[in-house]
This record gives sequence, structure tokens and C-alpha cells, in this order.
Amino acid sequence: MPKNTSVAAHLRRLLDLLASGAPAEDFGTVATEARRGGVDGDDLAEIEQATQAALRVRGALRQHQRREAELTALFDTAGDLAALRDLDAVLRSIVRRARMLLGTDTAYLTLPDEEAGDTFMRVTDGSVSELFQNLRLQLGEGLGGLVAQTARPYATPDYRTDERFHHTHSIDAGVLDEGLVAILGVPLLLGSGSGGKVIGALFAADRTPRTFSPDEVALLCSLANHAAIAIDTAKAMTDARVALAELAEANAVIRERSAAMQRAEESHDRLSDLVLRGGDVADVAAAVADLLEGDVTVFDAGGWPLTPTAHGAGGAGGSAPAGPSGTDAPKGFVGTDGTGGTDDAAALVRAAEESRATAHAVVHDGRWVCAVLAGQEMLGSLVLSGRPDLDGPDRRLFERSSVVTSLLLLLRRSVAEAENRVRGDLITDLLTAPDRDPAGLVARGRNLGIDLNRPHLVLVASTDADVRDRLAGAAVQYLFGGDGVSAEHAGTVMLVPDSGATPGDAAGAAAEQLTHLVGAPVTVAGAGPAAGPRALADAHAEAARCLQALTVLGRRGAGGSAGELGFLGVLLGEDHDVEGFVRATLGPLLEYDDRRGTQLVRTLGAYFGCGGSLTRAKEELHVHINTVVQRLDRVQALLGPDWNSPENALELQLALRLRLLSRG
Repeated sequence: MPKNTSVAAHLRRLLDLLASGAPAEDFGTVATEARRGGVDGDDLAEIEQATQAALRVRGALRQHQRREAELTALFDTAGDLAALRDLDAVLRSIVRRARMLLGTDTAYLTLPDEEAGDTFMRVTDGSVSELFQNLRLQLGEGLGGLVAQTARPYATPDYRTDERFHHTHSIDAGVLDEGLVAILGVPLLLGSGSGGKVIGALFAADRTPRTFSPDEVALLCSLANHAAIAIDTAKAMTDARVALAELAEANAVIRERSAAMQRAEESHDRLSDLVLRGGDVADVAAAVADLLEGDVTVFDAGGWPLTPTAHGAGGAGGSAPAGPSGTDAPKGFVGTDGTGGTDDAAALVRAAEESRATAHAVVHDGRWVCAVLAGQEMLGSLVLSGRPDLDGPDRRLFERSSVVTSLLLLLRRSVAEAENRVRGDLITDLLTAPDRDPAGLVARGRNLGIDLNRPHLVLVASTDADVRDRLAGAAVQYLFGGDGVSAEHAGTVMLVPDSGATPGDAAGAAAEQLTHLVGAPVTVAGAGPAAGPRALADAHAEAARCLQALTVLGRRGAGGSAGELGFLGVLLGEDHDVEGFVRATLGPLLEYDDRRGTQLVRTLGAYFGCGGSLTRAKEELHVHINTVVQRLDRVQALLGPDWNSPENALELQLALRLRLLSRG
């Protein structure tokens, strides 16, 4: 082979090595092969120079390739930042690229914990040690602490022997557990110059000794700058989202308050219009129920309903159990017997007192209760059901409605007291001189809204002397809301309620409520119904006698009528209803005799007439003694096991005697 041809072949060999990206040691074999092939002198020198030039070209190409890879990585990182959705994902990508580009065993990123006052591992790549992954560094500790403190990059070829860093047991233990030797750390900086702020650090580390080049330091700094931008952008986005959420919340609050103000204004206008148009308490309850979409009832200070339950659009609706005054009872205050009563009233009064003490509506048994006050005087309460979630504006509306209710109750009470004084004069004249001018009394009553010619019940109430002054006011309060009338007379109070109940039932209900209102036992007797001045006066006299009998019998604080007092009622009653007493006492025996053709009434009369002797009774009746016993057993079955007790025996004997007398 000619000499020039041989040199050219070796030069082509160098070009092939460059094209294939062969390792550096392969280039040195070209000159060696040329020397073995007999090339020497200037030709060999030329080949050696060409080899050095090829190595320089190879180095330049590899540097360009590395820069291209770095630029590609930075470009990809910039793209990740532009499409930032998940901060952790972006940081993991940056750490992974740092490890790949620098060719290290591991890479990691630390961030400060402002609450704890130290630094923690946020992202790691290539780490195998749990101890290392959970390391926490104080400012100035270890290489990372120095980077954060000085805001400058630091590199060490062998961390364990490098005395530039403040070594601690925990950090050294973590580094040793991970097996790290060479470490490069750069700061995550926001801003530039002296005004820059370190918000973390980015690291690349090897498990063998290594010296990091300036290019590698610059590359890691570039990635750290991108990481700082990602963190700052994510924080800005988070702050923006929080600000937007707070703005939306504030906007919602403003809209809610605006709507509440508008609703409060409309409610105020509606309630004011009700008062100006002469609306009553029941109208206010209906308006509030409609506004709050619940069920509203107005109660007096004693816990008894003043109005029927008004049902709003969102209320429970339907009919509630009847209360003491015939109105709907509160659903939240049902007595232990399931029908309402004293337990209802007591529970409601306690809830109203709590409302007065707190100056706000309170929740009791799932219902809202608001005291109705005139100064410190308790006039009554409002009860709202069907709205367990009563919010601020609606709660304030409910509380304001109690003020309107108190105004109407005060107005009604003033009118009622004025009317009651005039009606009281009429009652006094009716009781003292019913025959003086009956027509005039009827006319005066008609002018006051009382038809004396219509049947009325008459109640007479009394209480202890030390609380007697409370009874008249309690009577007005008891009759409040109806067409009844009351007046003081001879140390007692007469009430003419607007009720269709029997005298005994009316007296019992009045005794219960008046006792509660007065705070001491109130005894009430009833009579009637009676129509006309003279009959009403006679009914009052009968009720007064019955009241005296109740007191003598020790039934203090109870209610009753002459018809409920047995033979005493016959003596006390104005009409002396003998037939009614006989029928009430002997009725079961008389009916049995009529149906069966037996002689139970005659046998009972003979038994009592013979002093309870069975032997004498059988002689009187001309029957066997066993027949007497059998008939008396039947009497016991019809009248009850205590038919022969002293009290019942007395009434039976009196009824038998009155029956004989009435039959002539």
C-alpha cells in the first residue's frame, strides 16, 4: 500500500470514530495501529495531530449534546410551569431531571417549614433511606443549612470529611444511611441580588467521591430557579384561589344581608300595616307564620294559648290537640298524659323565662320560644315550630315580632280592663238588685256586648286572704281574649266565661289556671247555665253555696258544681233536682229491675230498713236468706264494691227515701 494511502486510511478511521461517538480511548488506538503499520516520521506526527484534533471535536460535540439535553430539559421544565396544575408533580419532574442531567445517584429538594422553624425534605428521587427522606435541618446545619443561610451554591466531593459544614448527629446519620458522599446544593431564590429570598434548596448527590464542574453547578442553579418559579407561582395561584373564595363568600354574605334587610323591611311594613289597620294578636301570629314558613302560637304569661296555631307555608300544618281554652295546643309542650295541661304550661313558662333572661329567642324541645315583654313584665310568649334551623335574620324577625305582639297585648289588656270595670258595675247591680230594673240590666249588658238573656255559666272563685288582691287581675287574664266578664263581690270573684262546658268542667279548668296565675290555691264553684238577671243572680247564689261546701269539705284549690256533690248538691242547688239525684244514685238498679223484672231496689230498701240484718230482711221480703244474699251480690256488681261504705250507704238511703216520698 502506498504511504499516502495508508495515512488517509487512518484519518478516515478517526472520522468514523467521531461519527459513531466512540469512547476517547478508541481514538488513541489509531496512532498505535499506524505505528505498527510502519508509518513514521512526518506522517505519524500528522496522524497523532489529527487524533488530538478529533478528540477536541469529540469533546465539543459531547458538550453541545449536553447543552442540548440541558436546554431541552429546561424547555420541558418551562412547559411544565406554563401548564402548572400540580406543584408536587412539577417539583418531582425538576428533581428527576436534575438527577438525570447530572448523572447522580440521587437528587432531592428541601423547603422551609415556617411553623416548625426548620427545613424538611419535600421531594426525593433515587433515595432508598427512610431516615434520610425524613431528615429535618435547622438553619446553618449541614450543607443544606449553609446553602439556605448564605443563598449560595455549595459542593463537596466528600461530605463526611468536609469540615466547612456544621455536622450534626441526625444529619450525618441520614447521609450515612443513604450512603451519600459527593453533594451539590444550590438555593431556590426568588428575586435577585441582596433582595433575593431563599425559599428552599435543590441537591444532586453521588454515593462515590466526585467533583462537580462549574457547568453542572450552573445547570442545577437553572433548574433551581425554575423550581422557585413553580413554587412562587403555585403560592400565587393558591393565594388567588383563596382570595377569590373569600371574595365569593363576602359577596354571598352581602347578598344574604341585603336580602335579609329587604325582607326585614318588608316584614316591618307588613306588621306595622297590621297594627295600623287594627289587626289582632291572631293576625300577627298568622303574618309571622307566613313570613317564617312555620307554625306560630301566642301564649299568655301562664303558658295557656291566646290564639289558635297559625300555619305557615312550611309549617307542620294539620290540627294540634285542643288546648285549655279550645285553641290549638303547642306541639312542643305536651303533657305527660298526652293531652297537654299543667305540664305544658310549666314547660312553656320556663322556656319564656329563659328567653327573658337572655333577651333572645331560645330553643326548647325543637321549638323556638320568645318572651313577650312590657318592660320586665311577662305578658306571654311566641312559640314557633317547624323551623329548627332558624338563622340570624329570621331569628331577629321572630324576636322583633314579639315587640309588636306586646304592643297589641298591652292595648287589648287596657281595653279589657276598661270594659271589665264597666261590666263589673253591671255584675254588681245584677247581684245586688236583679229585680229592680231587669230590662235596664239587659239593655246595659247588650251595650257592653253581653246578652244577659242568653244562657251563661256562673263561676265563683276564692283564695287565701294574703293573695286575694291577685285574684281579680288573674280573673281578667284568664278571660283575656274571650267575651267573658268578671267582677269582685263579697270577698270573692264572679266570672261569667264565654264557654259551652258544664259547670263542673268549667269550674275545674278555671281552678287549675287561676291557681297557676295567682300562685296559690284558688277554689272555684260553678252553676248554670242561666239566662236573665234573676236566674243569673240565683245561679251566683248557688255557686257561692257550693263554694262554701267545697271549702268545708277540704277541697281547697279544686273546682266543682252542686251536681257533683251528691246529696249535698240537692241541698245546695237552687232547683233541688231530687229526681236527678235519685236517678244518678239508683239508676243502675232501677234499669236492671225494669229489664229483668227483679226487685233489687226493694231488697236494698229492706236491707237498710232492717239495719243491715239479712235475717230480718228475708222475713221482710218473704224470701230465703240466700235470695237476699244473691240480690245484694247483684247490687254490688252494679254499684261497685264500696256500695256499702258509710258515705255511699248514706246517699243510697237518702235516694231510697226521696224516691218513696216522690212516689207518694
